[in-house]
Amino acid sequence: MTMIRVNIADAKTHLSRYLGRVERGETILLCRRNVPVAEIRPLPKPPRKSRPVGIDRGMKIPTSFFEPLPQDLLDAFHGDADPS
Repeated sequence: MTMIRVNIADAKTHLSRYLGRVERGETILLCRRNVPVAEIRPLPKPPRKSRPVGIDRGMKIPTSFFEPLPQDLLDAFHGDADPS
């Protein structure tokens, strides 16, 4: 990993140039009077394809999962359940 030190005034003047370097994988250490105060580094790349639902790659979701909940359970969620 490459890290360069840049004073804040220089970073403000040449921000586009430094952001280009960050996009290529470099890390920039921002300094005030040569004292490090912040770090600019690239974000991790997003995954290329969507992740399957659940932990198990072969997991199947039953069709009953998408059916409406029973009325007594819905009432319980809304605080309307009969306490007996």
